[in-house]
Amino acid sequence: MSVPSESVPPLVQPVIGKTPVRAKPIVERPQIVIRFAGDSGDGMQVTGTQFTAESALAGNDIATLPDFPAEIRAPAGTIAGVSGFQLNFSSHEVFTPGDEPDVLVAMNPAALKANIGDLTANGVLIIDKESFTEANLKRAGFESNPLTDGTLAKFQVFQVEVGKLTALALRELGLNNRAVSRCRNFFVLGLVSWLYQRPTERTLEWIKSRFKKTPEVLEANLRAFRAGYNFGETTEMFTSAYKVPPARIAPGFYRNITGNGATALGFLAASVKSGLPLFLGSYPITPASDILHELATYKNFPVYTFQAEDEIAGVCSAIGAAFGGAIGVTTTSGPGMNLKAEAIGLAVKVELPIVITDIQRAGPSTGMPTKPEQADLLMAMFGRHGESPLPVIAASTPADCFSCAYEAVRIAVKYMTPVVLLCDGHLANGAEPWLVPDASQLAPIKVEFRTDPQGFQPYLRDEQTLSRPWALPGTPGLEHRIGGLAAEHPTGNVSYSPANNELMVRMRARKVAGIAREIPPTEVFGDANGGKVLVLAWGSTFGTVRQAVSELRAKGKSVSHVHLRYLNPLPPDLGEILRRFERVMVAEMNLGQLLRLIRAEFLINAVGCNKVQGRPFKISEITSRVTRLLEE
Repeated sequence: MSVPSESVPPLVQPVIGKTPVRAKPIVERPQIVIRFAGDSGDGMQVTGTQFTAESALAGNDIATLPDFPAEIRAPAGTIAGVSGFQLNFSSHEVFTPGDEPDVLVAMNPAALKANIGDLTANGVLIIDKESFTEANLKRAGFESNPLTDGTLAKFQVFQVEVGKLTALALRELGLNNRAVSRCRNFFVLGLVSWLYQRPTERTLEWIKSRFKKTPEVLEANLRAFRAGYNFGETTEMFTSAYKVPPARIAPGFYRNITGNGATALGFLAASVKSGLPLFLGSYPITPASDILHELATYKNFPVYTFQAEDEIAGVCSAIGAAFGGAIGVTTTSGPGMNLKAEAIGLAVKVELPIVITDIQRAGPSTGMPTKPEQADLLMAMFGRHGESPLPVIAASTPADCFSCAYEAVRIAVKYMTPVVLLCDGHLANGAEPWLVPDASQLAPIKVEFRTDPQGFQPYLRDEQTLSRPWALPGTPGLEHRIGGLAAEHPTGNVSYSPANNELMVRMRARKVAGIAREIPPTEVFGDANGGKVLVLAWGSTFGTVRQAVSELRAKGKSVSHVHLRYLNPLPPDLGEILRRFERVMVAEMNLGQLLRLIRAEFLINAVGCNKVQGRPFKISEITSRVTRLLEE
């Protein structure tokens, strides 16, 4: 990755009056974890996103964890309304957003109370001093003011009058108090951009583009950003700035991408590669909606997006699109998977290629809609009536969502089957640098529509894949019946024959099981020939497990890691690998769903490491559990 100049543009050169200020010393750090926290209206997601963009342009490796409030309009200043954004930016490869922030920016008392327990000892705490009023302290549940009662003594506390300084910077613009208050986050962004020596060109360009239709707001945000940057350089509060050098990243063209953004691009790439139009039929639901929003912007491609009236209409429209010869996709989260179950069963029975993308969230029921979980695995595997197997794959990082979305389409089209793609809120909203792939190197997606009526039957099977022919409606001589009733092999006519029903059920199961032939050899990180403990994981636990295993191995511990992308069917070499290790630990954000499958399939005494708090695993939680296993 090429690293842009880190010089500060003229707009934000530190100046007091007309006298240039002497630059402060810059201290180098290998890695910093920062968390922005405030009320849901304080712009913390914007602040975190722009700081992430600056860090990516500085050449750092990054991992992010946006944390949205579950309440749409929680009372201002309450714990329920706190919005957060954590970023780990580093001079070396990182796998997680970090266990604990080194820096916490708290815009109000509620943000402080909700997050102070995570801040490292002697960590940097930047507080908007003016927000710590008696009323705000009461809303947050403080009995006394933490700024004066000594409870923050173990941290480096910087009390900044953000509101006052922002108002001073904007006093000539004649804005009302509400408009001025909405610029506070840009003051904070300017301050931390100076404090950690971030390149600011991208942020300035973004502000100009984002607010170009409202010149007064554009000027206000630019002034607030400059005021924050200059305050950091000129105030005696900060004696030095900090710099994280660029990471050594493989050469190539990179972009910063979220999991939902990568998923959308994966579907788009599959559409272009296959030559088929892409149809997305979905009902908006957190945290899957951004895929619908993203794909709706690609109107220059054969992409068609349909915001359905409900979850059932979303999946049924995708089935109809696949029947008509398009790539049919529907996106949802756990509650939507419940509603789509019957129609997914129909897609299994009629054997049409659709992709059901489940961005998992904490449940049951509405649960914690903005928090991640991995508790939909068994529903993806078995959550339909009757024998209705289908392939299930899971993404492991935000960038991996692109590859998995592409692979899901490839499997669906080749085997004429619906495919479930599992993701979760942690990956969907998280971001990392993505090495943009060479399109010519993507696996081919070969599409063959049946056109010859000679000998056509709708359920004739390909000898290798067992897939049925894809016959487009309206093709002369290929008229055929499909529907939910049991179909005769190979005519597709309605049949109530017991023997025929079992034949078709077993045929579909064999077809899905046969996908295992295409699964690449399982990679073992660590001791491929066996050892004391193997940590088996899937989905968004990848980063935490890989970092934990790396740290343990650096201490000489016999620990290895296998991460699964293909969950149904499982890799054909997995059982043999598992049996090489004395203990197998399955780490997942549920109560042991993959653990049940592994124990049943391979008859090994695997143990679980489980968490259902709506938060990703910490590295320390994995290392602690593995250490206990090693000591047993």
